[in-house]
Amino acid sequence: MKRLRIWRRWFARKFGYARLACLALLVGFAALRMLDPAPVEEIRVRTFDTFQRFDPRVKTARPVTIVDIDEKSLSELGQFPWPRTQIADIITNLTRLGAVVIAFDVVFSEPDRLNPDAAADTFRSLDSDTKAKLRALPSNDQVLADAIAKSRVVLGESGLPFVISEFDKSLPLTGLAMLGEEPQRFMFDFPGLLRNVHVLEAAAAGRGLFTIRPERDGIVRRVPMIMQAQGATMPSLSFEMLRVATGSGTILIKAEKAGIKSLGLNGLQLPTDNNGQLWIHFAHNDPSIYVSAVDVLQGRVPPDMISGKLILIGTSAVGLNDIKTTPVSPAMPGVEIHAQVLESALTGAVISQPIYGIAIEFGTALLFGLLVIAFAPLFGPVTLVALGAVFATGLVGTSWYFYAQHRQLIDFTYPLMSTTVIYLTLVFFSFVREQAQRKQIRSAFAQYMSPTLVEQLAQSPEKLVLGGEDREMTIMFSDVRGFTAISETYKHDPQGLTALMNRFLTPLTNAILARKGYIDKYMGDAIMAFWNAPLDDPEHHINACGAAVDMLEKIGELNKQREQEAQERGHAFIPINVGIGLNTGTCTVGNMGSDIKFNYSVLGDGVNLASRLEGQTKEYGFPIIIGSSTALAVKDRFAILELDFIMVKGKKEPEVIYAIAGRQDTAQSGRFQRLRNLTIEMLGCYRRRDWDGAIEAIARGRNTDEADSLELLYQLYETRIRGYQKNPPPEDWNGAFALLTK
Repeated sequence: MKRLRIWRRWFARKFGYARLACLALLVGFAALRMLDPAPVEEIRVRTFDTFQRFDPRVKTARPVTIVDIDEKSLSELGQFPWPRTQIADIITNLTRLGAVVIAFDVVFSEPDRLNPDAAADTFRSLDSDTKAKLRALPSNDQVLADAIAKSRVVLGESGLPFVISEFDKSLPLTGLAMLGEEPQRFMFDFPGLLRNVHVLEAAAAGRGLFTIRPERDGIVRRVPMIMQAQGATMPSLSFEMLRVATGSGTILIKAEKAGIKSLGLNGLQLPTDNNGQLWIHFAHNDPSIYVSAVDVLQGRVPPDMISGKLILIGTSAVGLNDIKTTPVSPAMPGVEIHAQVLESALTGAVISQPIYGIAIEFGTALLFGLLVIAFAPLFGPVTLVALGAVFATGLVGTSWYFYAQHRQLIDFTYPLMSTTVIYLTLVFFSFVREQAQRKQIRSAFAQYMSPTLVEQLAQSPEKLVLGGEDREMTIMFSDVRGFTAISETYKHDPQGLTALMNRFLTPLTNAILARKGYIDKYMGDAIMAFWNAPLDDPEHHINACGAAVDMLEKIGELNKQREQEAQERGHAFIPINVGIGLNTGTCTVGNMGSDIKFNYSVLGDGVNLASRLEGQTKEYGFPIIIGSSTALAVKDRFAILELDFIMVKGKKEPEVIYAIAGRQDTAQSGRFQRLRNLTIEMLGCYRRRDWDGAIEAIARGRNTDEADSLELLYQLYETRIRGYQKNPPPEDWNGAFALLTK
C-alpha cells in the first residue's frame, strides 16, 4: 500500500491528478462493460435496432408459409380451440399439398372438450345405445394424432415459471451432442413446462418451445434456440423444425468458457450469443406469406403456397394475444417471428455478435482513451472538437461496416462513451484548475478592490487604469447609532467586538450586494456603497432604497437573536440601530489612487450630501433619510414621508429631505396615510409661520396611535418653533421656503 501511495503521488506530480482520474475512469468503464448492467446493454441493443431499421433484411426467398388462425377463420369456424378433427383435416390437407414440416405455435395441453366420450357423458337426453356408439368412436385427439403420425409435425410447447405437472419421461426428447464446455449453465432455464396431451406428443416428429423472451424494454431482438425446461434441454420450435426438415437425429451444441457459440445440424450452423439466442435479422412484416386456416380447411389455398414449404400454424388475431414488438415493426404476430428465424437460417441471412467483438470494443476504448489522456490537453477546443467528430464518425462507420458487410454486431457505444467521458473529465479538471487560479487572483486583488471590479479586471485587464467617468449614481452611507455604548461592553474583549462587527456588517453587506450595490469601503462600523457603477443599473434608485429597507429588516432579525442570547447568558442587551443616508446625483467614479495602489471609488457633491443625510437620521427619528432626487425617482415604490428643508454646507439652495417608512404595501396602509397627513399638517403650519397652528398640530398628533413614530420629529420642530416665537427668523427665510414649496 505504501508503494502504491508513493507511485500515485509520483504520477500525480508528473502527469497531474486529471490524468490519474481519467486512467481510473478508463479502468472503471472496462469493469462496467464486463458487468454489462441493464442500462449499458439497452444502449447497445438500441443502437443495433437503429442499424436494422436502416438496413432490414430483404427477402430473397419465401420458404415459410403461415397458416393463420385469423379473424376470418374465427368468424367462420367459431372460437378457438376448434375440434381436433378440424385440426387433423388441416394437417391432412397441408400434407397432401406437399408441406415439408408442419409446426404448431399453439399447445394442445388438454383433451378435446368435443371428444365423443365426453359428449356421451355431457348430453343427458341420449339413450344408452347412442352413448355406447359415441364411446366406441375414436377420440378427436386420436384422430389428430393419426393425422400427425402420417405427416412430419412439430408440436409447440411453452416454458413456464412454475411446475404444473410431473415431467413425462416416457415421451421422446430431441437428441443432443455437445462440443466444448457444458452448455446447460448458459441456457435460459424455465422451472415448468406446458406440454401437449400424451397421445399427440407420442405421434409427433418433434417438439420445440415456442417461448419468446422480449428484452427488458419489451422488444424482441433475439430468440432462444436451445433452453432448459423442467430439467430437460429442449430446442426452440423453429430450430426443431429445421432439425426435422434436414433429417438430423441430433443437435450439435458448441460452447466455450464465455458461453454458447453455435448450434449445428446436418449442413447448417447457426451462430448464437452466449445464452444460445439467435440475433434475428428482421424483415418488415410480410402479409404475402399468410394463408387463412379456413381456406386450408376448405381447399381454397393455391398449392404453391404449401408445396415444399415449412408450415407454421399460429395466430395473428389480436384477441389471442400473440403480438410482439420488433426493431422494425411495432406490432408483429409471434408466429411470424418464428418464420423470420426460419427464413434467416435457410437463406443464410443471419446476424451475430462475435465473441471477438468485445475484444475490439475493449481495444478501441483503451487505445483512444489513452490517446485522449495523453494529448487532449495539448490541443485547442476547435481542434479537439474536430478530432472528436472524426473519432465518432470512424467508430460509427466501422460498426456499420461490420453490420452491413459481414452481418456482425460490433458495439461502438462503449468506446465512444468511455472516450467522451474521459475527455469531459479532462475539461472539468481544466475548468476547476482555471477557477482555482482565478480564485487566487481574486483573493489577492480583493484586499483593495471590489469583487465586481476584480471580475471585470480578470475579463478585461485593460480597464485597470486611473481616471474616471461621470455617472448619475445613488450613494449610500450607513452607520451604527450608539456604537460607542455597545463597544464599551466589549472593553476587555476585543475579539468579541470584532466578531460582533463582522456579525452585523455581513448581513448589511449581503443586502447591498443582493440589490446590485457596490461596497466602496468600510469605515469602522460604517459602510459606504453606491449603485450604477461599474455596471449599468437603470433602477439604481429603487435598488438602493430596497437595500436600505432590507438592511433594517436584517438588523431587526439580528437584534432578536442577540436579545435571546443575552437573556440566556444573563447579560444586558443593547440593540444595534442603523442610520442610512441615500442621495442621487451626478458623480465621478473610477480607479482613484497612485500607480501602485488605487481603489474604485466615487467623488462629488452627491456623495457629501448622502453622508450628511446619514448624520441626520438620529435627529429626525427615522433610520432612512433620502435626498429629493432619490425620493422623486422612488415615490411610487416606497412609503415616502417629507421631513424638512435643510441647508447643506457648500450649497446655496436648501435641500428637501424625506424619510422612507417602508415598502409599497406600507404606503398603501391606513396607518401610513394618517402619519403622512399629520406631518403635512404640521409642516404646512410651520412653513406659513403659523407657530400656534403648528404647536396645535403637534399636540393632536401626540394623541394618536402614530405619536411614537413622530415624537423625535415633533420635538425637533417644537424646539425650533419656541425659538422662532422668541426670535422670529429673518425676512429672507420666509421667501426661501415659499420658493421651494412651489
